[in-house]
Amino acid sequence: MAMNYNAKDEVDGGPPCAPGGTAKTRRPDNTAFKQQRLPAWQPILTAGTVLPIFFIIGLIFIPIGIGIFVTSNNIREIEIDYTGTEPSSPCNKCLSPDVTPCFCTINFTLEKSFEGNVFMYYGLSNFYQNHRRYVKSRDDSQLNGDSSALLNPSKECEPYRRNEDKPIAPCGAIANSMFNELFLIGNDSYPIPIALKKKGIAWWTDKNVKFRNPPGGDNLEERFKGTTKPVNWLKPVYMLDSDPDNNGFINEDFIVWMRTAALPTFRKLYRLIERKSDLHPTLPAGRYSLNVTYNYPVHYFDGRKRMILSTISWMGGKNPFLGIAYIAVGSISFLLGVVLLVINHKYRNSSNTADITI
Repeated sequence: MAMNYNAKDEVDGGPPCAPGGTAKTRRPDNTAFKQQRLPAWQPILTAGTVLPIFFIIGLIFIPIGIGIFVTSNNIREIEIDYTGTEPSSPCNKCLSPDVTPCFCTINFTLEKSFEGNVFMYYGLSNFYQNHRRYVKSRDDSQLNGDSSALLNPSKECEPYRRNEDKPIAPCGAIANSMFNELFLIGNDSYPIPIALKKKGIAWWTDKNVKFRNPPGGDNLEERFKGTTKPVNWLKPVYMLDSDPDNNGFINEDFIVWMRTAALPTFRKLYRLIERKSDLHPTLPAGRYSLNVTYNYPVHYFDGRKRMILSTISWMGGKNPFLGIAYIAVGSISFLLGVVLLVINHKYRNSSNTADITI
């Protein structure tokens, strides 16, 4: 049965309802919000209001950018690539799988002294820690010391969940690929190696909240009884360090590695060289040697390895991008302000001349 269309019904909200029934209507309520009668403010953009904004942004951003850029350039940093793919590299001999363990020494020179605390990093390139399956390949309950998860790890850890019919602790691809090379730095003027602090390199929340050893007695090996080490590890997790506060799941080298990087080229904090005296620099200018225990091959996936020494400032490590970005934005804003000022001055004078002529 067809219905007749009536424009009046649509305007009035539909056909009238039966006597005694509830009126049905699609008409919005008679409120200021639904009838769009709320008070509104619309700025009138004139040359007198817009031009000062451009100039103020430029005058604020440019000095800030210069300050950040200068601060970043004052940070001392040196990178040493020790991958060993070049035939002339001292670590080239370590590329052969037959040479195990392998040790190599790289000499380098600091042109300027490093003041304050010096941070030592290891860096990897072409290593995709952000791969979806790689990031999921861990068991946070096991890492938090849960006894049931220790002996029955999550299936997300496959194929690094069990080995030799025993659960792997810690399980997963992230833990299995942990960086395990050792560094020693020596100064040609001093026969004693430079002291490297291995504690205090992990986030406090990771060390004290997210990572915990399984409950039990003082013998850490007994707490991990019934488990086995990851496939690529040289020793089990309860032998990572002789210090009980830095052993097992709470080992800070392990914790730092388990915080995955977002990009394929990254660096992770390895050690801290603390300043001992305000009268002397932490690392004086001169010749140094880097002794590497080469255990982590990366040439199979065209990766690169490097060791980085860096100081820090109030804004963190060396990164000139933020300063350059501030300078660029400030310069563009100031230049736009000048261009708009010239255009406004030119056409305003032309308009005034036309009015006088008329």
